[in-house]
Amino acid sequence: MARPLSRRRFMVYSLAASTLTVAAPLGCDSSSAADAEPARAASDVLVTGTDEEMLVLQVTAANRVVVRLPRVEVGQGVTTAVAMMIAEELDARLGDIDIPLADARARGNQYTGGSSSVRSLYGPARELAALARAKLVTAAARRWGLPGWTLRTRDTKVFAPDGRSATFGSLTASAARITRTTVSSRPKPVSRHRVIGTPTTRIDARDIVTGKAKYAGDLAVAGAKPTVVARPPTLGGTLVSVDDRAARAMPGVHAVVKVPGGVAVVADSFHHAFRARDALRITWAPGPLASLSDAAIRSRLRAAVPRLGTPPSGSAQTEGEFEFAFVGHAPMEVLTAVADVRADRAEIWFSSQTPMDAREAVASAVGLSAAKVKVHVLRGGGSFGRRLNHDAAIEAALISKAARRPVKLMWSRADDVRHGRMRPASHHRIRASHARGRVVAFTHATASVSEAYDGKGLSAQGGARALVARAQGPLPSDSGLYNFGRVDGDSGSVELPAIPLGPWRSVDSGTMRTAEEILVDEVARALHKDPVAFRRTTLRSKTLRAVLNKAASAGHWGRALPAGQAQGIAVHEEYGSCVACLAEIDVTDPKAPRVTRVVMAADVGTAVNPRGLEAQLMGTAVDGISTVLTAGLHIDRGAVRESSYADFRYARQRDAPLHFEAHLMPSRREPGGAGELGVPAAAAAVANAYARATGTRPRRFPLDF
Repeated sequence: MARPLSRRRFMVYSLAASTLTVAAPLGCDSSSAADAEPARAASDVLVTGTDEEMLVLQVTAANRVVVRLPRVEVGQGVTTAVAMMIAEELDARLGDIDIPLADARARGNQYTGGSSSVRSLYGPARELAALARAKLVTAAARRWGLPGWTLRTRDTKVFAPDGRSATFGSLTASAARITRTTVSSRPKPVSRHRVIGTPTTRIDARDIVTGKAKYAGDLAVAGAKPTVVARPPTLGGTLVSVDDRAARAMPGVHAVVKVPGGVAVVADSFHHAFRARDALRITWAPGPLASLSDAAIRSRLRAAVPRLGTPPSGSAQTEGEFEFAFVGHAPMEVLTAVADVRADRAEIWFSSQTPMDAREAVASAVGLSAAKVKVHVLRGGGSFGRRLNHDAAIEAALISKAARRPVKLMWSRADDVRHGRMRPASHHRIRASHARGRVVAFTHATASVSEAYDGKGLSAQGGARALVARAQGPLPSDSGLYNFGRVDGDSGSVELPAIPLGPWRSVDSGTMRTAEEILVDEVARALHKDPVAFRRTTLRSKTLRAVLNKAASAGHWGRALPAGQAQGIAVHEEYGSCVACLAEIDVTDPKAPRVTRVVMAADVGTAVNPRGLEAQLMGTAVDGISTVLTAGLHIDRGAVRESSYADFRYARQRDAPLHFEAHLMPSRREPGGAGELGVPAAAAAVANAYARATGTRPRRFPLDF
């Protein structure tokens, strides 16, 4: 039966084009969806909202399906997940689908973070492809003079009952002119899914391992010269004077310019640029934290934690204070940005989780209107929240403007570790009050470092303040995971000027829920109960209990282990999903604890790509191992001590668990979030395993600080 083009939950409509092109705003109003998209009549709009961003699907004459994605690929596999959604509803081969990344747009939602990408795209992408399929089938039916319901689609083709077939590409021009379909354009029910839910290798895997995938450092933008920056030895240090005569005289050097973060050198190669940078004779003024080190920061944090108040009368107390160090993001690909800033326009190429914000920030920094700035979004080699900020892009734009030429700026590993964003250090004070074998009150107070903001310098321009605020939500203890009676919490902060903070994978939950799950284990011990049995009887959610039971059974909770080895377990719930993690640790060598086994169970609703989800959970396990055992940043007299992977000791291959398995609970719910979900559970499970193996109560993380 024919159906009009107005949609039920998402408005999907055709654009004027010579090939089939359909678009779906992700919750739109009647304004123009993007600069490049035509306006449509208000009568077409059935839903209203604040987000005008467009998801556009095009079928080309070459039989390629192209969807320009308003998110960034930073290794999490979002391009594969979206390709699978499109392939499912369109009945296209996965290899026929291209998912390029969209440039920054003037309006809409291009935010990649908060484990939101698959959740936000699941409905629109499927609606989009379902309408495209209906139009293609209708076009084939008209060509062959057959009822649309008799035709079938598979492998990017339409098939007639008599065996005739036509590629989507051969039908795209006629399909573009169809205004009313003769077959349903509803997405498939879950029971008919053949692609969604099937473990699938990433569509870009071969390109990544063969070097075909392009990152910012691979770009050959005309005239863009390699560029590096000499930075102050302390956070927030300022330039007093520079003698650049020797550097300018060196071969291959094109320019030496001052920028807010230091002194930039533009040269023929990075080798020339680094040599010239090292030849600069610079006098620096110390930053505002020059008299401050870790001990003083920890003392201030401890003093800033609000008091817990009076516990219920007649109750016993299990209490703990927990310290978490600063942690850097340290993505494998260092920050790189290409910038070409002219008097009347600017063009930037880099990997960004917030390209629209970056566009505005770059425009402001170089004195142009946002309409004169074009931001090209590139894939990133890891992020973990680091590319929510756009420090490198702003800096590259300022250098290009000052040098009057295109530049390719690269932050060294030491630049990003010593001057890049980091997870705030924090201090937690938690008390569980119990009586008659159960918890009757639970209180969690915390204090974390916050960035004192004066509106000056790259720190402010990077946008971290707004992004941290966006990421924060209610205290995890407010979520009521457990039947713990009266649950409350409070927070304080310690403002430090020039401290470069940024959202780090799982944001607040990575410390708050970790600390809480450690204390839950200690409460179980105080009540003489097994940690898994205790959680089973106190968790509020049946779904959480199910993942707990799955992880415990699959991981053989309670099995006999040699002396010096133990198991730990923890759970977490967020983003409409939940997870449990069981970890086994070997501390036979107290100086080199080793996580030997990790078993995770998760319920994320519909798992679009189970293989991708397993990789995400594996990554969170490594994050938990790292931040609990070895990885953190020290502050010594206003400077970050670490400078590379050699001393910022993130888990390497030799530190990964010898055995890892992930169990995904079957579900027909729409997808929840998964990218950040596993970090708190993994970190807490490792800490709990360490406590059981050593008979200690770990309080400061990482443990080797």
